[in-house]
Amino acid sequence: MSQDLLIKLVSVGDSKGVGKGHTYYVRYNNKTKKDPSKKLEMKKFNPVAKKHTVYKQKK
Repeated sequence: MSQDLLIKLVSVGDSKGVGKGHTYYVRYNNKTKKDPSKKLEMKKFNPVAKKHTVYKQKK
């Protein structure tokens, strides 16, 4: 994979803080980014918390 397209997503955990710090690495297309000043934020499955949690871009 090309390194310039990889971004690191870090979990903020669930409401009790379980699963905080779990990471995903995903490919990212800069052409589809709506606002370049905002960081990417999405919901993904957190295996530590065993539920979907919010992941934020880290950099």
